[in-house]
Amino acid sequence: MKIAVLGSGSWGTALATLLVENGHSVSLWSYKAQQATQMALTHENPLLKGVMLPESLDITSDLNCVRACSIVVLATPSFAIRSTAHQIAPLLTENTILVSVSKGIEKDTALTMTQIIEQEVGSQYPVVTLSGPSHAEEVARRIPTAIVSASKNQWAAETVQDAFMNENFRVYASDDILGVELSAAFKNVIALCAGCCDGLGFGDNTKAALITRGLTEIARLGEALGGRKETFAGLTGVGDLIVTCTSMHSRNRRCGILIGQGKTPEQAVQEIGAVVEGYYAAANVRALAQKTGVEMPILEGAYQVLYQNADPRQVILALMTRAKKHETEESWI
Repeated sequence: MKIAVLGSGSWGTALATLLVENGHSVSLWSYKAQQATQMALTHENPLLKGVMLPESLDITSDLNCVRACSIVVLATPSFAIRSTAHQIAPLLTENTILVSVSKGIEKDTALTMTQIIEQEVGSQYPVVTLSGPSHAEEVARRIPTAIVSASKNQWAAETVQDAFMNENFRVYASDDILGVELSAAFKNVIALCAGCCDGLGFGDNTKAALITRGLTEIARLGEALGGRKETFAGLTGVGDLIVTCTSMHSRNRRCGILIGQGKTPEQAVQEIGAVVEGYYAAANVRALAQKTGVEMPILEGAYQVLYQNADPRQVILALMTRAKKHETEESWI
């Protein structure tokens, strides 16, 4: 199968390598021509040090690599999804499956990544999202990983499942594409909060409470927007939340740690040196919560720290001293 992966960050590179190992003919596109040339010469991506890229992997900066592809994977940062989809629209072949592996919500439209892609390329191309607890560093080193291929089109979801799946990379199919994408976008905010708690010196009790109550907020908003409850309890919900909140591979968690240690959010994002999706997602998710009337106190606290210069310790104090609640809304009903 001929496949193009657009975006030569760590995740795009890891997936391109996996696809080559699965026997596909793969092109990896980089936005920067110089970067493409360097990677082609060294067979290594500096973002995945020690991982040698397959000799047969075609590394290019020419978007024409998407022509005649059965699958095109969009692995750019979320802010570049719309422009990239727009550029490739005239180059696509009939029945090409478009796969989004980026996570986020667009700022001005509140659209998910696959909704943006559909807007730009048209409804004639099936769109899939591939998401779950999957650090690029571990996938590239063939560490067992399980994720989800979700689409409204069963054939597309299962075709992507077949293309990516191997003995180290297990893929489950789902038709709840909205729930999967919302889980992926929302969890990055909670991961920032988890990192902040680490930076403040809090312990396991704090993180367990944050993850659990954060998941409650994610599921509450996700259901209100049309996702299914069971999706948020699955790999792309609780699974991705756990891995992002606990691992040092997570840029969102590392950024939160710096904020907890006293850096401003702007300083922390700059120090990470790569896209911190949770920083941008916090504003977008807050807007969705306000629009739908869904209560999200942890998310609101994150927004105050990131955008209103609130003191993290004061925000946590406010969360801990909120009015008493039942853990589930169905208690004693």
